[in-house]
Amino acid sequence: MNNKWNKMIYRIWTPFYDKVFNSGVFLKARSKVFEGLSVTQGQHVLFVGVGTGADLEYFNTLGVKITAIDLSPSMLASARARVSTEMDIRFIEMDAQSLDFPEQTFDLVIASLILSVVPDAKRCMGEISRVTKGEGTVLIFDKFETVKGKLSISKKLLRPLVSLLGTDIGRSFQEIIQPFNDQLKIHQDTPVMFNGMYRKIILEKVK
Repeated sequence: MNNKWNKMIYRIWTPFYDKVFNSGVFLKARSKVFEGLSVTQGQHVLFVGVGTGADLEYFNTLGVKITAIDLSPSMLASARARVSTEMDIRFIEMDAQSLDFPEQTFDLVIASLILSVVPDAKRCMGEISRVTKGEGTVLIFDKFETVKGKLSISKKLLRPLVSLLGTDIGRSFQEIIQPFNDQLKIHQDTPVMFNGMYRKIILEKVK
């Protein structure tokens, strides 16, 4: 996977994305992911890889400043079209592996289905950590190999094919987070669907 390929793939994906990833089991999963999340007025939230903006529906709180970035212009256009004009939100075309923000800018960073998509997940994780404020929160919803760290034979065979669709089904979150264990502490790691393949992970930034 690379950025040029992903841009092309997600331009193709855009018209169908919500039908797959914002309906059925995925819709139920998203509800679980954002359940109990507390956001207060005056906080600044970053959506890393906002996609078509499905997650923005859970953030209709006035007084919350939102920045939403994505590499795909077509995805950003779709996200922009679905939000209320009353929301304080800014959309920016940007690479999640190279965030153009100062250190410790955001109180909350949402990384939904992005670490399995970017070419370099560790670089992306490092950028997420860098822009999160001390004692801030990172919320991750994504697919990873199981905590036991073993891919089934079928997934090993499917992995190269699925990567052509712009995502990786075999990345290890433990490997991704390992370089940043002194910066980010795991507060919650909960299986959400597909026997734990998709997980809700909440991280707290060390002050």
